[in-house]
Amino acid sequence: MTDLICEQPVFILLIEDSDADAELAIRALRRSRISNQIQLLRDGAEALDFLFCRGIYSDRQIIDQPKIILLDLKLPKVSGLEVLQQIKADPRTQMIPIVMLTSSAQDSDILKSYQLGVNSYIVKPIDFEQFNQAVEQLGLYWVLINKTPVVQA
Repeated sequence: MTDLICEQPVFILLIEDSDADAELAIRALRRSRISNQIQLLRDGAEALDFLFCRGIYSDRQIIDQPKIILLDLKLPKVSGLEVLQQIKADPRTQMIPIVMLTSSAQDSDILKSYQLGVNSYIVKPIDFEQFNQAVEQLGLYWVLINKTPVVQA
């Protein structure tokens, strides 16, 4: 007898409090023809509730996790580093690839992010076209090329 494996919905979780940066990231992903569902969350507390199926997201299943998380470092309520730490500390979510997409180029932020298990750290370019190219490339790699394990409940 074989085990049934649930197919996970494939989507991108964008955790970004800046309307302008969120709009640019979504537009860049769409421009690169990534048609996956993009879920936008505005603060760290909401992101944790979403990922751990709490509060208004209690009807979600923990197995329905994003294929990738694009995480801003400086978020209201709960910081990006705290969100990262909680995701990587929980066996149910620790395999989700996380890309820190932030304006901070401080060595201490980069070091702490990698110590907590971030998969990639990208400093948001100031230039619009560079930002588009960076998001397109990371979307293509993490959504279409990278393989992640299927997590079973």
